[in-house]
Amino acid sequence: MYVVIKTGGKQYKVQPGDKIRIEKIDAQEGSQIEFEPLMVRKDDGTLEFNKGKVVAEVVAHGRGKKIIVFKYRPKKNYKRWKGHRQPYTEVLIKEIKEV
Repeated sequence: MYVVIKTGGKQYKVQPGDKIRIEKIDAQEGSQIEFEPLMVRKDDGTLEFNKGKVVAEVVAHGRGKKIIVFKYRPKKNYKRWKGHRQPYTEVLIKEIKEV
């Protein structure tokens, strides 16, 4: 059984026991959060849409790998060097509740 959830403008395919990194959300480490699934695929192959709940636990917050943004214009003496680290929340999928 797997579920497709949407959070932070992205969609994730998850199963119980998966750890995923999502866009940062305001929740304490160790707290429970719930997602509403877009699609649920059961073990027998049937699909259900917008039914059930996904229960997850917040494991950690962090920042991703640094991305370098370098701008350069030849012959104009223009160089800009910038870095960016995207914040994330790591989430452990506990269970999928059917309604």
